[in-house]
Amino acid sequence: MTRKMTRYSLKSQATGWLLLMPAAVFLIAFTYYPTIATLAKSFFSQGTALRPSQFVGLENYASLLDDEVFWKVARNNIIYAGITIPISIALALLMAIWVNGRLPLRSLTRISYFTPTILPMIAVANIWLFFYTPEIGLLDQTLRGAGFNGHNWLGDPNTVLGCIIVVTIWKESGFFMIFYLAALQSLPPELEEAAKLEGASRWTYFRRVMFPLLMPTTLFVMINAVINSFKLVDHLFILTKGGPDNSSSLLLYYIYEVAFSFLDQAYASTLTVILLGALAAIAIAQFVFIDKKVHYQ
Repeated sequence: MTRKMTRYSLKSQATGWLLLMPAAVFLIAFTYYPTIATLAKSFFSQGTALRPSQFVGLENYASLLDDEVFWKVARNNIIYAGITIPISIALALLMAIWVNGRLPLRSLTRISYFTPTILPMIAVANIWLFFYTPEIGLLDQTLRGAGFNGHNWLGDPNTVLGCIIVVTIWKESGFFMIFYLAALQSLPPELEEAAKLEGASRWTYFRRVMFPLLMPTTLFVMINAVINSFKLVDHLFILTKGGPDNSSSLLLYYIYEVAFSFLDQAYASTLTVILLGALAAIAIAQFVFIDKKVHYQ
């Protein structure tokens, strides 16, 4: 009996490992190995056909501290994330509350809010080129019709990052709205009825009941928003290529330039390690400080 149980247990374990193996192989091949390889490469110099790569320790990280472009790009990314994340989440919540109510053509309104999300990134960039192009763009045409002069929106360092921010908010708000809409539809209707019987206003119900119950969704959306704010490449490649004078360049696009335009994969690995470290620190901070407010008590 004991042998049969042991044989059955081993067979069950083998079956479990075989079922997990495809996912484990992909996880190791496309997540763990690239991460470890990138970290290791950041401690070596960029090799050439005549001079092989050599171990340089923290030299690449020291060069990063003196890299003015890196600090400018990091500042751009902080501004970009600091504006797009709260505005996208706030708009998503407002749109979800709006389309969750009783309004005419509700399904059409939901589709119109969600449509920017399903458009390819390159298509979105080309659509917004129609708005931002000098002289012939819709914004310049509208300004001229109102008696104002046109403006090179993507060519001015003072406006180019704001233009990229607008595109991102327009595309991501509808995506986050879907999660809030699903969460709102799972809330018990008795809570709102009880709040009305108690004489609570809509704002009180939202602040004291609805929003606390939506905190798990808010945490999930916030984590996705943070990740998205550090991985923008497609829009920049089509709209600005990081210009003018790196005024619209963000960290991941700068990594792309260093690796594939400047062909310095060692320094690009160093930048990638810094980016991954920053994302990990932000994620830990979110779980430590926000997770306490996730469950309504």
